[in-house]
Amino acid sequence: MNYQELTLQVCEIARTTGSFMAKERITFDDSKIEVKGVHDLVSYVDKTAEIRIIEALQSLIPDAGFIAEEGTNDKRGERFNWVIDPLDGTTNYIHGLPIYSVSIALLDNNELVSGVVYEVGHDECFYAWKGGGAFLNGKPIRVSTRAEIGNALLATGFPYSDFSRLDAYVEMFKWAMTSARGIRRLGSASADLAYVACGRFDAFWEYDLKPWDVAAGALIVTEAGGKVADYKGGSDYLFGKEIVATNSFIELPL
Repeated sequence: MNYQELTLQVCEIARTTGSFMAKERITFDDSKIEVKGVHDLVSYVDKTAEIRIIEALQSLIPDAGFIAEEGTNDKRGERFNWVIDPLDGTTNYIHGLPIYSVSIALLDNNELVSGVVYEVGHDECFYAWKGGGAFLNGKPIRVSTRAEIGNALLATGFPYSDFSRLDAYVEMFKWAMTSARGIRRLGSASADLAYVACGRFDAFWEYDLKPWDVAAGALIVTEAGGKVADYKGGSDYLFGKEIVATNSFIELPL
């Protein structure tokens, strides 16, 4: 499997999907919103985008399965499985905020081997493949080299449906607020991770995330020289519903 060639093909799929979403945003209104759960929204744009992505990916690896947010295809592959978030940042999209992303990753026997995050609003395509480094619109990217927390810009995602760990989250937020240069919350975990990969953020943490939120971005961070882990420092960040990504110098007291 030529992961470089495959990843570049996925970049085109992500860009095409992003163009569709940007066009639909022009006439989008609240009447087109559906509610999946507490503060968990979806629309025909998410579902249509996912269907289009899956149709395009099927031609690349016919036997591959899918782990996709909207569940439009629940086929599982014996070796290959695509992990897809067609629109990461749905709330941003609904409210007209420009940060939302297409996130597509490939698992080869449960190992991340390809990842693409297309941040639509700024026309930025971040991508990586196993052992090949990380890129933004064709140019290599690396994580930052900031080692002092006082010089670091951190990113996080606020809890929106699972508040069982809220107290611990607030304590961590207090530490970050008083220790770091600043904190940002974009509303798209895949974009947060991509921004760590290219050095805009020095670290990112969030809990209650799904595999499709983090799969592509995690590989991009790793290939850019960063470190990705769960809160205990282990490797259960893909399905473990918690992730911390850093430039390998900054450490967060999670």
